[in-house]
Amino acid sequence: MSDNRSGASDTGGQILDRLFEIIESRRDADPSLSHTAGLFAKGTNKIAQKVGEEAVEAVIEAVAGDNDKLAAESADLLYHLLVLWSARGLTPADIWATLEARQAMSGIAEKDSRS
Repeated sequence: MSDNRSGASDTGGQILDRLFEIIESRRDADPSLSHTAGLFAKGTNKIAQKVGEEAVEAVIEAVAGDNDKLAAESADLLYHLLVLWSARGLTPADIWATLEARQAMSGIAEKDSRS
């Protein structure tokens, strides 16, 4: 795996925004033809379960030390997280705004503000 941390020509946010658009376009597709439509058909609880499963798989690969497998599991996790956002009516822009607002404060202050 390369160590190109700059992310190629697209930013990570642009890639995720495009993937979100694809996910949204497949929401009402035939579940027998689209994995994404199948997830939506199963509902938010199942989508959330998949996010949890993918997060655990990413953690396992991180501990195992295989960066290629960690990258693959991270991509799976991000995909399922985007499906979950869509199912709950969130967009990447909502998340980007939250992250941007948090940049102005320390991590400790941000965590304390949630209490």
